[in-house]
Amino acid sequence: MSSKYLIRHIIASFLFFSLFIAQSDGNAQGRSKSGGRYVSPFGMLSLTGGIGVAYYMGDLRDGINMKHLGLGPSISLGALYRLTEHVSARGELRFYQVSADQKYSKNFQNNLSFKTFNPDINLGVQADLFSFNNQPKVNPYLFGGLGFTLLNPKAKLDGTWYSLAPLQTEGVKYSRTPLVFTAGIGVSVKASERLSLGAELCNNFVNSDYLDDASSVYPNADQLQSDLARRLSDRAPEIGLEPRQPGWHRGSVTNKDSYLFLQVRATYLIGNRTQAQERKKTRCPKF
Repeated sequence: MSSKYLIRHIIASFLFFSLFIAQSDGNAQGRSKSGGRYVSPFGMLSLTGGIGVAYYMGDLRDGINMKHLGLGPSISLGALYRLTEHVSARGELRFYQVSADQKYSKNFQNNLSFKTFNPDINLGVQADLFSFNNQPKVNPYLFGGLGFTLLNPKAKLDGTWYSLAPLQTEGVKYSRTPLVFTAGIGVSVKASERLSLGAELCNNFVNSDYLDDASSVYPNADQLQSDLARRLSDRAPEIGLEPRQPGWHRGSVTNKDSYLFLQVRATYLIGNRTQAQERKKTRCPKF
């Protein structure tokens, strides 16, 4: 399945889900299905955090190798700002590490590898299945967003790690801050009045094919800027093979790169301004 088809499928599912919950919002105004006092959801602020693993999908991986997944850590810190009974604005700062090595793939003859530790920032919306005032114990949700990531692919040569982007190993100067489209699904389980725990699966589609520093074809070696760039561009001679000819496939421009997060999540409800004022009055009664 191509990344473009997958993006369209996720967007269609998200829109259908959003229409469903928008209708539910209209039916839920002014009352609490849990039987308690209705609380306006607008402005409810929650802090979020997540920790888990990141998985890379791109040119240096041609299938799933269970022994060499190249998993790295992923960490997320952010906030939710509730807009309606079901919908919240969502923002996060995230850090992730991914890697791959072609010696474990069908294209082992190219012998390319990379590792990267990148930050990204993402803004979007989250759509909960059940309404805020329903106070559900378990609440599945979908989310989507748009952001940026900073690309910093590195490769190891003679025991030293080198940053690949400045070397232009394909003779191309690419953007190191591409757009990232995020879409995913999660579930939140209420642990206390304010704290919820859960799990989340998130796919991040990069508007670039250079997350791994490999995209199209081998360049003419004479056009590269240094011996270091030439050695890291064509690594076949390191395993006793002939140098790759200019124009041979180094990557594939058909699909752009992406990275997947699987995280354990925590959400802590702060509340809104009205609740903060009420708590202040309770703590400081007037006589």
